[in-house]
Amino acid sequence: MAERAVRPAGLVRRGVARLLDSLVLGAVTTGAALPLVPRATAHIEAKVDAARGMGRHTTVWLLDATVTGYLGLVLAAVLLFGILYEVAPTARWGRTPGKKLLGVRVLATATRRPPTFGAALGRWLVYAALGLPGGLWCLVDRPRRQAWHDKAAGTYVSR
Repeated sequence: MAERAVRPAGLVRRGVARLLDSLVLGAVTTGAALPLVPRATAHIEAKVDAARGMGRHTTVWLLDATVTGYLGLVLAAVLLFGILYEVAPTARWGRTPGKKLLGVRVLATATRRPPTFGAALGRWLVYAALGLPGGLWCLVDRPRRQAWHDKAAGTYVSR
């Protein structure tokens, strides 16, 4: 059993698990953003109409405090859901729902146990910052097939 835990997960399995988890996070992000789109659009249109009504050429900034506030709400929703959906389960069980469905788990390199909350959070934030290019590093890494977010957190994905 311990030898099986050392074995890195297959790339297809790992990729499909990441895709499933990303689809769930994307759906939540869309759900958080959709109600705010009409408000932001109406705000921007009102600014443009006010500028046109002045009768002179002026610059209208589309990104202002109101629109930035809406973006901040979406970002807060993504961060909160990401912590609840990705970070907490990874720290507790070494699995997100997508990883569980595909039979893979995240383990700390040193202990071969689920990572700490801090390591799981760091892993998720590095993946969020680097995205697919950082994730593709596992194609060339040996022996554990670690992506950049795994290297940053001291983890690897196992079967």
